[in-house]
Amino acid sequence: MKKISIGLVTLALIAIPAVASAQVGTGNYGPTFGLGTADLESTIVNVVQWVLGFLGLVAVIFILYGGFIWLTSGGNEEKVAKAKKIISGAVVGLIIILLAWAIVIFVVGQTNNWTA
Repeated sequence: MKKISIGLVTLALIAIPAVASAQVGTGNYGPTFGLGTADLESTIVNVVQWVLGFLGLVAVIFILYGGFIWLTSGGNEEKVAKAKKIISGAVVGLIIILLAWAIVIFVVGQTNNWTA
């Protein structure tokens, strides 16, 4: 097993210069994918919106998981307590996500008022 891992690391180290020296033109892909037309504020808002949306989805999945544990607990107090802890943690996470979104909107709104 050790020989295989050493061989893979050696192969990866040998392949890195070949990848690094590949000279490919970058082209102008921004307008093609809609990336080059947005200003900095809207780009930041879009990135934060994607990240917070993903985190919101994760929080909802945790709420559903906690509900599933609660439903399948069969009256076991340990499982019910675990489910309550998961659900309350996910709700706190959702509140933090909403507050983070509000902070981002406030900061971006304030930076739009700055003059260069």
